[in-house]
Amino acid sequence: MSQPQRLYDCLERLLKEAPNDALLAAKEGGVWREYTVREVVDIVDKLSAGLLALGVSANDMSIEGRDKVAILSKNRPEWVFLDLAVQKIGAVLVPVYPTVIVSDLEFVLNDAQVKLVFVNDADLLQKVAAVQDRTPSLQGTYSFEKIEGCHHWSELLTAGKQEHFQQLTTLSGKITTEDLFTIIYTSGTTGTPKGVMLSHRNVLSNVLSTLPYLPVGRGSKTLSFLPLNHIFERMITFVYLFAGVTTYYAESLETLGDNLKEVKPHMFTTVPRLLEKVYEKIMAKAATLKGAQKALFFWALRLGERYDVQKPGSPLYQLQLALARKIIFSKWRDGLGGNLKCIVTGAAACQVKMIRIFTGAGIPILEGYGQTEASPVITVNRMEPENRFFGTVGPVITGVEVKIAEDGEILCKGPNVMMGYYKREDATAETIKDGWLYTGDIGTLVDGKFLKITDRKKEIFKTSGGKFVAPQPIENRMVESPFIGQVMVVGSGEKFTGALIVPAFAQLKEWAKAQGMGDALTNEELVAHPAVVAHYREIVATCNQHFNNVEQVKKFELLPFEWTVDGGELAPKMSLKRKVIMEKCDKWVKAIYE
Repeated sequence: MSQPQRLYDCLERLLKEAPNDALLAAKEGGVWREYTVREVVDIVDKLSAGLLALGVSANDMSIEGRDKVAILSKNRPEWVFLDLAVQKIGAVLVPVYPTVIVSDLEFVLNDAQVKLVFVNDADLLQKVAAVQDRTPSLQGTYSFEKIEGCHHWSELLTAGKQEHFQQLTTLSGKITTEDLFTIIYTSGTTGTPKGVMLSHRNVLSNVLSTLPYLPVGRGSKTLSFLPLNHIFERMITFVYLFAGVTTYYAESLETLGDNLKEVKPHMFTTVPRLLEKVYEKIMAKAATLKGAQKALFFWALRLGERYDVQKPGSPLYQLQLALARKIIFSKWRDGLGGNLKCIVTGAAACQVKMIRIFTGAGIPILEGYGQTEASPVITVNRMEPENRFFGTVGPVITGVEVKIAEDGEILCKGPNVMMGYYKREDATAETIKDGWLYTGDIGTLVDGKFLKITDRKKEIFKTSGGKFVAPQPIENRMVESPFIGQVMVVGSGEKFTGALIVPAFAQLKEWAKAQGMGDALTNEELVAHPAVVAHYREIVATCNQHFNNVEQVKKFELLPFEWTVDGGELAPKMSLKRKVIMEKCDKWVKAIYE
């Protein structure tokens, strides 16, 4: 079969190879509903014709001329149906995070001149209604859940006439690999959101490059829960579509544990924060073990901490590890469904210790690196030991080049580099120079092959003494402690480096109980308790041994609450919104430097 040119070409390929295979699935009325390839193709074509009947089209095929369709929804098969349908008529899908604040939503709808919006439910419909009067381009809203007074998306499946199906055939045949596929607005952690324009070629090159690295194919299952609004999960979705993998959509993050056991996936993608939460739960449970059980658990854990994929260890070590996998780690694997071949993580730095332990436990974690502007993958660790290196984000993917600038910034060139920022030639010229994407990240190439990220260029700060501090390596080291859930290093313009620490409360409460402090203390009481503060002082002192005097955390404050996406402290990909945290935690920062 000829090389695909557009992302929706996966449908034609699948229809020929496996028309009756299950392709997408979600819970409907408490039961998993699977959609076969044939059903997906039928729904997408009817939805495309329905959109054309509404007057949504590619128009003159120019970037400005193409109609824009926005989507605010959780992951579900309808998300993918809409994505494929919008592509096939040459219009442009503009995904918006469901957690978007109303001012950013208004900006995106007006900047992209969005014509139609699709929402998940009544809550998101309210967000759109709140800005409707100030978004003149918006002509209609459709919902995926049934809501009184709002058009349901299924109405479009019967709206198309014969002429619209003929128009669809003509239009989908005209779309080229260089055409605009989507506009994704960055989350705005560094100012006004910018619309990243990605072509079919950009994302398709990424799909075809990463497809051979993943141990899945027809008959494999995956569970999807990272937001499809982010290019990481959306690109991986097309990897699954081209590979013929069945994608199941988790009901929510709260039901993730149950969904993993029901679906028994062969792989899934995640962000480090979610892996950390799984690990924290395991460790909190381990703290309640007694006697031989406890000794056995921590014996297995120590073996996992020593695991190195490039150095298999002595025959005795391998024998002990095989035993630990059977006795202890098999329970971890069962908790994740029992069939996992790998977990792929990205979007933020993952603790090396955690990668070692999980991989040693027989659950390989493949860490990768990328950016929305790079569609998104630039590097990724592979299954083969020679292409995996713990503590790095792996080798560069096929067809992409990476070089390190004189100041340490990572530059990337290849077919995955975006078309540019929508209506922002100034910002595009700052980010892409001579075909090279300036990532804003600092890194090195280990052994000339494996990329290691050392920090964000914009996050490095200077103390009042003129010394530079890179916060990320310090934060990464600190969250290796089972008692630290989240941390942000501070100190820009100050005399010394400090830190805001969010305890891993489940673990801390178990510790407090073991110290005879009872189990009725609130978070506020815990973080103010002298014994708890002393405990964290010891943890921070241990971390400080790995850094020079300027980088060492001299003072810290313990926070009684977690940072969340809903709270606004985390970006949707769970990375820290440092500016927001500095504003919200101003009194704690002041306490550090008083």
